[in-house]
Amino acid sequence: MNWITNFLQSSIGKKFTMSITGLFLYTFLIVHMSGNLQLLKNDGGEAFNAYAEFMTHFPLIKIISYVTYAFFLIHAYDGLSLAWNNRKARPQKYAVTPTSSTWQSRNMALLGSIILLFLVIHMKSFWFEMHFGAVGNDQWGHKDLYTLVMVAFKQWWYVAFYLVSLVALAYHLLHGFQSGFQTLGLNHSKYTPLIKFVGIALGILIPLGFAIQPLYVFFMAQN
Repeated sequence: MNWITNFLQSSIGKKFTMSITGLFLYTFLIVHMSGNLQLLKNDGGEAFNAYAEFMTHFPLIKIISYVTYAFFLIHAYDGLSLAWNNRKARPQKYAVTPTSSTWQSRNMALLGSIILLFLVIHMKSFWFEMHFGAVGNDQWGHKDLYTLVMVAFKQWWYVAFYLVSLVALAYHLLHGFQSGFQTLGLNHSKYTPLIKFVGIALGILIPLGFAIQPLYVFFMAQN
């Protein structure tokens, strides 16, 4: 078992773990974004609250949620650990920026830190309040997360912070998808262009899908 521990604590092991957890989190983001689009239904929150209740009470989904939380923590820890180790190994920045790297690949730790800060605030605003706050029920008997979200998305500063975080997420995803496959050794001249295309598509569509929600609520609330 020592070799497993040593591998996971090594740079290669951490990159491997980040790739596995990162690619899994793409699935979470797609599901979460798709479910949150229930906010766009003009039904007083019935569909969104029903979705939120299902996601927090269905046993299999609850288990997957705990796995997702663990993967988030592992992904963030390994990413920050790698960035810290790289910084210690190279205390001075390059005099000339390597032309083979992209801006997002050189700033994954910064992007990840912004996303982590967003997650802490986001979880406190919604997840914590949903489970431990004084959130009442809607007329259909569901926990009224819809009202909580509507209030948050009517605040310009929260919407602005949300959108800035989504920009960071977009850059993070644009690099992460192809990088994850590359780390796992799943590169091939035949499939790499497709992997790159899918990565770019997800890096744009996922943040865009999330951005539609606060923008819709914010501007709808002004009318």
